[in-house]
Amino acid sequence: MITPKEIWQALEEVKDPEIPVVSVVEMGIVRDVVVSEDEVVVKMTPTFAGCPALHVMERDIEERVRQLGAPAVTVETVLYPPWTSDWITDEARQKLKAFGLAPPAKHGGRLEITFYDLAACPYCNSTNTTVKNTFGPTLCRAIYYCNNCQQPFEQFKPL
Repeated sequence: MITPKEIWQALEEVKDPEIPVVSVVEMGIVRDVVVSEDEVVVKMTPTFAGCPALHVMERDIEERVRQLGAPAVTVETVLYPPWTSDWITDEARQKLKAFGLAPPAKHGGRLEITFYDLAACPYCNSTNTTVKNTFGPTLCRAIYYCNNCQQPFEQFKPL
């Protein structure tokens, strides 16, 4: 029988379709794994209820767990509690930064603070940055400009 630990390890290989340098586990999207004799249930919470990559993640999670030999796999989308950027692991935050995507600040649920904070440039670490558009290529990103190194960059929004 497959163990939950083996499944969690395998799911570390399932990359976020929109940010392929981090896994769905590192992003905090996979919330729980339940193993029984005849089925594996993986519970996931997308970053947004209408996430365009939702079905891709569900498919990739199911495929990876089936590769372990699970007789049946169910991927449940759980919307409560809603996903928060605080669930992103510290390792994933470093990977986001190396990818050129400013990681969101940890906020502990106090979002009113983070919306007024400046985003640190992932290239030079300067906070001499300006938001150019609060809506980036996906709902979970905003577009900034670094006044020091003159690089545009995206920030994963604190949610």
